[in-house]
Amino acid sequence: MKSQTDTLTFLEFGESLAARWRGQLNVRFDQGKSVCVIECENAKIAELCEWLFSECGYSFATLVVEEARDVWLFWHVFYGEPGGGLVQVCSTAAKTDNTAPSISRHVHAADWHERETEDLFGLAFEGHPRLGDFVLHEEWPEGVNPMRAGFDASTLYPRRAIDPQWRPRGIVQAPGAFMMPIGPVYSDNAESAHFLLETVGEDVIRTIPRFFYKYRGVEKIAEGQPVDRVLLLAERFSGTSAFAHSLAFCQAIEEISGIAVAPRAKALRVIFAELERFRHHIAAITAICQSTALAVATSQAGILEEEALRLTGALTGHRYLFGLNTPGGLSRDFSDQTCRTLSGVVEGILVKLCDLKELLRFSSSFLDRLEEVGIVSRELAVDYGLVGPVARASGIRRDLRKVLPYAGYEGVSLDTPCEKEGDGYARLRVLFKEAEQSAMVIRKAAAALPQSSVTSAEQSFRPGAALGWVEAPRGAAFHWVRIGEDGCVQRYRLATPSFTNWHGFHLAAENFAFQDFPIIMATFGLSNAESDR
Repeated sequence: MKSQTDTLTFLEFGESLAARWRGQLNVRFDQGKSVCVIECENAKIAELCEWLFSECGYSFATLVVEEARDVWLFWHVFYGEPGGGLVQVCSTAAKTDNTAPSISRHVHAADWHERETEDLFGLAFEGHPRLGDFVLHEEWPEGVNPMRAGFDASTLYPRRAIDPQWRPRGIVQAPGAFMMPIGPVYSDNAESAHFLLETVGEDVIRTIPRFFYKYRGVEKIAEGQPVDRVLLLAERFSGTSAFAHSLAFCQAIEEISGIAVAPRAKALRVIFAELERFRHHIAAITAICQSTALAVATSQAGILEEEALRLTGALTGHRYLFGLNTPGGLSRDFSDQTCRTLSGVVEGILVKLCDLKELLRFSSSFLDRLEEVGIVSRELAVDYGLVGPVARASGIRRDLRKVLPYAGYEGVSLDTPCEKEGDGYARLRVLFKEAEQSAMVIRKAAAALPQSSVTSAEQSFRPGAALGWVEAPRGAAFHWVRIGEDGCVQRYRLATPSFTNWHGFHLAAENFAFQDFPIIMATFGLSNAESDR
């Protein structure tokens, strides 16, 4: 397998593709956008995807399935390092054939994507070792798939009876082995999720997660809705990353309709994206302090988070940046002085955050709970396609702001923080470094704002499909949108960083003690709502 630093450039990839698959594939290159679309027969999908992942060093982004009148459409999306571009593998299957080839044997990051598609569309992925009972839990009626075109949401479907003899499927077979359930109900404001921990003694040997207790069907609700209504869904299904997800959605719409974004709007989008990242990372640091029972540090970090929230609310009208993004730019402008004021307050919060970092760095009882705990190796992080701060703590520097620059990031110089240990302390250090970097980006952007409008005069939506992406606070996020002839959304597909990273969470939780579990979970800093969309 190629290392990430060996990922092919877009030109090298084209040459390698032609040499390896000469005459077997229909390939379209858009050099300007660094996008390659490969039309492929189903029989070659697994081999092609394995080649992209193992030999070309591309990461798996998402699987998009669309139900057309007579066929199934499949899009396997991959992305590389800076210069490597975006690769979309397109294939079709007859509507009468409810099967598709599985790629998860060779591209393990696709595992949950295939399981989710099987539940929601009723498509069986040949060769996948475990399908069913994933998004739709036991009481969901068998054979009813909510993403199918014929699904009637107004119909009350009978619940499937629960088998009183049902028992969770165990993996560990040893004398004294037992299962410890965690969740799905927690105290405070924790979201619903269930973890079955298998153990012999105190160390967790296997961690089996279960999510989607609050599956909301955002992708289904979006079907047939006008763009502005779906934008509301995009920014509200995960409020703590509202700006990032609404930006990804808007960029997909802008790509479909050819809507140009003014330079000032791009710069402001960068400022607010980094402000959201800054606030999110402080919240994640707060949660890590809380998980280790450091009451004073938790309070100090919590105060800084509240200061960031109040700043956001005072300047934008919403503590979580709702209502700012719109196709073509922003819904309102902000003066240069307002942006400089924002930057100054962020700098003040950062000074106190750095003071907290220094205090934590010399707190031995705190470090004992994080160092060499919850380790994820670089090899496993690559295999599972982990993203964001979690991946960067394991030595993967990949960042969509550099890999596939969007909004105004083309002109932003970023040295993405990266650690190698892959433990809880490495993840904490990445959070601190990224918060510092966000403050720096805000300061530079606020000092050099272009003078232009922040909205586009073009607001008509054309039919077509496109992929929008962002480096959200938790990592890479991809939004696939198809607009019909009526200007409404026909298909909306979300691939979120929490969904991606929860898939690999068990890697960190296993082979560590029970008491480490909540701390490891806090260092991942993930959202169940962002996964249970």
